[in-house]
Amino acid sequence: MYTSPNLIRIHALVLVAGWLLLTPRGSAFAGQATAATPSPITPPGQSAANPPAPASPPRAKTSTTPKEQAWQILEDACVGDKSGDRATAILVLGLIPNDPKSANLAQKALTDERPEVRAAAAAALGNMGSRASIPKLKAAMEDQDPSVALAAAHSLDLMHDNSAYEVYYEILNGQRKAGKGLIAAQTSMLRDPKKMAEFGFEEGMGFIPFAGIGWGAIKAIRKDDSSPVRAAAARVLARDPDPATTKALTEATGDNSWIVQAAALEALAKRGDPSVLPTVERYVSDEKSAIKFTAAAAVIRLTAIKPAGLRKQRAVSGHKQP
Repeated sequence: MYTSPNLIRIHALVLVAGWLLLTPRGSAFAGQATAATPSPITPPGQSAANPPAPASPPRAKTSTTPKEQAWQILEDACVGDKSGDRATAILVLGLIPNDPKSANLAQKALTDERPEVRAAAAAALGNMGSRASIPKLKAAMEDQDPSVALAAAHSLDLMHDNSAYEVYYEILNGQRKAGKGLIAAQTSMLRDPKKMAEFGFEEGMGFIPFAGIGWGAIKAIRKDDSSPVRAAAARVLARDPDPATTKALTEATGDNSWIVQAAALEALAKRGDPSVLPTVERYVSDEKSAIKFTAAAAVIRLTAIKPAGLRKQRAVSGHKQP
């Protein structure tokens, strides 16, 4: 059969044109097929150019320092359900001066529903010397509970604020200089030794600055018990510069009486010797709240002193070098 050369050329041109028209579409199909087939490395639906970010390793738990642990113990107790624990934890904040956190916790406790907690807060602010709290302490002298008013007055007196004299004037004369006060109507309570103990006061020495609230301590003491005397001795020894006293107080932290233990821990805190930190830290897990809270406050205080002592020691060592 004869075929015209022109007809052959026309067929060839049609085939070429069809191939050119189909090639892009075919390439697209091929690309889609390639994309739809996951490679052994790239997960389905994930472009090889943007590989998934590697999973972050689990964050290691940060270790808690003794100071952080001590603060946690006190903060939890300050807002706990047990009023006795709140009062004791607030009271030992007085061992942590020049610290905004301790002052803020004590100031908040001035509005606690329980009078023993408010009294402890007033005493703590005086013991830590928080002059910024003087206006709140003046307001606390108007508290309906005499123990709170007396504790506030005692703290103001510690900071040499003359407002304290209003309460003492009232106790002596039955009314305040500016008018009748709140305590005069309850002077019978002030003549009752048990009530005075319940208020947490010691003969002429103001609010008991160590361990539990006074009445709790009194109830735990038998007539033949010498622990109050030894606790008072530990309190006074806080000011003794003799290094041998540090050893004696350290040993007293293991006393059979929790009252003596707490007093010894407080005395060690006030002496400001960071070398006793290992001993004090052992008691932040004590079962007795008064001991645990006092130890926690002591840890915070002594930890703050430790860096300053090291800096001083390094400065002296550096000065001696040629």
